Amino acid sequence: MKLFSDYHMHPQVHSLRPYTQELLQPWADSARERGLRDIALTDHDRYHEGVDFDQIDQLRAHNPDLKIRAGIELDNDPVNSEAGRAWVEKNWDRLDFVLGSVHFLRGDWPFDHAGQEAEFARRDSNEVYADYYERIRAMARSGLVDCMSHLDLVKIFGFRPTNDFTDVLDAVLDEILLCDLALELSTAGWRKPVGELYPSDEIIRAAQAKTIPFTTASDAHSHVQQGENFERLAEKMAALEIRDVCIFERHERQMVAL
Repeated sequence: MKLFSDYHMHPQVHSLRPYTQELLQPWADSARERGLRDIALTDHDRYHEGVDFDQIDQLRAHNPDLKIRAGIELDNDPVNSEAGRAWVEKNWDRLDFVLGSVHFLRGDWPFDHAGQEAEFARRDSNEVYADYYERIRAMARSGLVDCMSHLDLVKIFGFRPTNDFTDVLDAVLDEILLCDLALELSTAGWRKPVGELYPSDEIIRAAQAKTIPFTTASDAHSHVQQGENFERLAEKMAALEIRDVCIFERHERQMVAL
């Protein structure tokens, strides 16, 4: 099984850097070197001012052998999310793909930032998980996303709830199914402290049972991270009998056999 699509990458690397060919071309080159044929540029919506659709069109013209999707990662940043959502709505017809994610919890806490382990230790893990998945459900039903990213990101530092969250996760997946969204399989979790794929095997199996489709992603913050651990992901997908992935063009989803 050969994976060919990476639908989560950040050319601006968490800063406001206007799209230029100098910035973007290394991502196309790395995709080609790694055997990727279909990629989505998905910087955070807080940096939407740097996204230039004309530059993406030029990149496509310079790399006709690649499918290059104009995307964005829409999250719940308490400072910028309102402006980000307005930008997504305004540019919906120019975007191919929108990821939905949650990076902030109660108290405007950026829970997945480096060094937040101490705050996790101070909080009740059950309350943290409940808050996280409530916000995930709200993002799923926003009407502005095509796919949910790193669904169990809340496990990033290895803190786990003591309560059984099976019913909560079932409701989350029902929301994703009802909204006709895809679910991302992200290798980023393997390079985080938790050392696990996002999402867990249990969540993947539950999503399969509900016929929720999947995208493949690295959440690359450097072009050298594109397709990272995709061979390992391919083995995992084969073991779980996932035989196709979805791609997007102007928000239209297409299933592609692996």
